[in-house]
Amino acid sequence: MSYKKFDIWERAREVSIAIHKMTLTELPKFEMYEEGSQIRRSSKSTRSNIVEGFGRRRYAMEYIRFLTFSIASNDETIDHLETLFETGSLNNKPLYDYLHEQLEILGKKLNLFIQAIEHTSNK
Repeated sequence: MSYKKFDIWERAREVSIAIHKMTLTELPKFEMYEEGSQIRRSSKSTRSNIVEGFGRRRYAMEYIRFLTFSIASNDETIDHLETLFETGSLNNKPLYDYLHEQLEILGKKLNLFIQAIEHTSNK
């Protein structure tokens, strides 16, 4: 079994790619190295922590720990996205709405995934 079969990883992959592209095409040049860099790193961290946690899945608490890091990175990504929109650096509202919705869905799915692991490990 591979982490690539999980919906949470696929969603995190898709949103990290979309955010990466957004920072290169939609933001002013000065934001590419400021908030753009931050949002790229946090979105990629969400994805990477899912992978690292999967590598430690034999130990449920370690797995949950990295999935919790993933949720935190996802929340950080949402905050960066909101900052970009609120400051006018990202003014493409449909793109903002789409990315925000995808990040919210991912956060909910990560929480549900953690609950499932906790439920399974308590048996």
